[in-house]
Amino acid sequence: MGSSSSSYAPKTIYLDVDGKVQKVLFSRHCSPCDIKELLCSSSNIPRNTAIMMVDADGAIISIDPTMPTNNPNSLYKVIPLSAGQLGADALTPQKRKTCFKMCCHRLLSSSAVEGLKVVEIEKCKNDLKKLRDEMTSRAGGRVNCPCKYNFSDDGKKLTPRRDVPSYPKYTLSQETIEALKKPTFDVWHWEHNEMLSCLEYMYHDLGLVKEFNINPITLKRWLLGIQENYRSNPFHNFRHCFCVSQMMYGMIHLCSLQEKLTLTDLGILMTAAVCHDLDHPGYNNTYQINARTDLAVRYNDISPLENHHCAVAFQILSLPECNIFANVDPEAYKQIRQAIITLVLATDMARHGEILDSFKHKVDNFDFTNDEHVTCLKMVLIKCCDISNEVRPTEVAEPWVDCLLEEYFIQSDREKSEGLPVAPFMDRDKVTKPTAQIGFIKFVLIPMFETVMKLFPQIEEIMVQPLRDSRDHYEELKQIDDAMTEETDLCPLCFVWTEICREDLRNRGLMVKA
Repeated sequence: MGSSSSSYAPKTIYLDVDGKVQKVLFSRHCSPCDIKELLCSSSNIPRNTAIMMVDADGAIISIDPTMPTNNPNSLYKVIPLSAGQLGADALTPQKRKTCFKMCCHRLLSSSAVEGLKVVEIEKCKNDLKKLRDEMTSRAGGRVNCPCKYNFSDDGKKLTPRRDVPSYPKYTLSQETIEALKKPTFDVWHWEHNEMLSCLEYMYHDLGLVKEFNINPITLKRWLLGIQENYRSNPFHNFRHCFCVSQMMYGMIHLCSLQEKLTLTDLGILMTAAVCHDLDHPGYNNTYQINARTDLAVRYNDISPLENHHCAVAFQILSLPECNIFANVDPEAYKQIRQAIITLVLATDMARHGEILDSFKHKVDNFDFTNDEHVTCLKMVLIKCCDISNEVRPTEVAEPWVDCLLEEYFIQSDREKSEGLPVAPFMDRDKVTKPTAQIGFIKFVLIPMFETVMKLFPQIEEIMVQPLRDSRDHYEELKQIDDAMTEETDLCPLCFVWTEICREDLRNRGLMVKA
């Protein structure tokens, strides 16, 4: 992959260091620990010092790869903490007062919009304080498998690794609201807080908040808990979660599923999409099984990752303050839980042929009143959304290929070092963008979407045709690549031209091999 790919673009923030502007650059794939160390170094603070970062108004900025960027006219400031408390040079009384007013204003404004009473606001404050105290007091132990949760055998509940912060309420423009309903939506233009607000809007817009009687504050807490439990992998991260969820929301509108499915079904589809890759470690099922990881052992080599995603999802929901189904009848909740598990397990590509064949047998005589038919449809819909990147415009889809190949290469490098089998399509020495995409589009994506098209013909122009165009695009690139490898009989002029073309493809990120 070329170094010019958008997935490698560094992130830039500007700090106020002793009255001077300090520019800091870091990769969006850096860990929070690496970023904190970089901030300490840039701010002349000793390494391993506990720090926090605030903006010009004194509001706290989360230190992680998704933090919002700023500019030299709106500087951030890094402040050391002492014994868990702010140091003497931390926020001034005026800034603390401003920050407190902002937080109260956000809470009260949001609560007013949602019609919450003052008593409920105070209860939410107390709940948050109680949750924060509990999180602080609990040790975040880990087992051998690389996951954020500690699976102990003492029957204790699994809890998120750290407290969940608040996020500001965004007002979505009418243009954004309409764009959210389309597969062409550009998921790269949004910060995490904005994606959270978009997801929140989807639940309100589809009528799910009313249907399940969800407390709006609980919905926010749940979404924050979800975001916190997606890792910063190159591909399987929170942006991928949002991408899949937005495509599901788009398909619900495009296929008019509100007229064909129940609101409970729509809630199951959206919630499964949001949760489908929770705490993905960045290494696929093949690696888990071959390396005999704790996840593979725990789930007996049967969809270890998908089972883990389900377990994490329902551990988050088991927290009363994050349980969006708290007001659902117990029997109905059991059915919702089982349906979500069924959909998340369906995203294991090892089951692709089995699920698609089952749907093909039903699609010609599909019956929306038949529970088995509807369940099969929902399984296919989440599969479509999970691998739908190539449906989007090229400028949106192509960076995802960079991200996926990067994650593949990290895994294959590790497999080589551990003496494990390496799949050719994940080997940096064998795969190119065109070879990685052509077979997947031709033999997986197009057949599945064309089958869905039999039930919903309206997706052909908006979803199926872009897949055919993408297939043609990568086949053309492969022809160019193949032609450039046949250099033995080239005249000197042709050889020079071939090298120029090859270098151009490398710069555009369309060639991996040297």
